[in-house]
Amino acid sequence: MQLIFAIVQDKDVARLSDRLVKAGIRATKLPSTGGFLRAGNTTFMIGLEEDKVEEALSIIKQSCRAREQLVTPLSPLGNQVESYVSYPVSVQVGGATVFVVPVDRFEQF
Repeated sequence: MQLIFAIVQDKDVARLSDRLVKAGIRATKLPSTGGFLRAGNTTFMIGLEEDKVEEALSIIKQSCRAREQLVTPLSPLGNQVESYVSYPVSVQVGGATVFVVPVDRFEQF
């Protein structure tokens, strides 16, 4: 058995959820927040038998796309901590960050 952790941007959650349900793949969704942009994400936890992992990864890849987004971070001006200059920066957001880890034991009560 394998456990997939998929961290997905909120814009892709509905599409991924629908596709997982249609494929008969059960998942638990947890709200999460990214550290860099402090934007909303959802972390999917998916427990699967080995032979279903590639199907789930394919669904995640098809459902979650990367996109460019302008953000305005605050950055310090020189050595003065209290002075900040903000300017828009283009960053890539979306897609999915996925971890697949082995499960030594699984119990359902």
